[in-house]
Amino acid sequence: MPQLMPGPWLAIFLMSWIVFLLVLTYKISNFNNLNEPTSQNIKKNKPESWNWPWL
Repeated sequence: MPQLMPGPWLAIFLMSWIVFLLVLTYKISNFNNLNEPTSQNIKKNKPESWNWPWL
């Protein structure tokens, strides 16, 4: 029964996964984020105190 001999299909299976992972990591590492964060003014304004007219 050929399905019980791991020699031929195990090597093909492992090599295909190695190639798949190498191609996948190469494509992911070349991915550029299209929405780069821009530098904004980080200065925070002091909040104004609330006016409670009933106190």
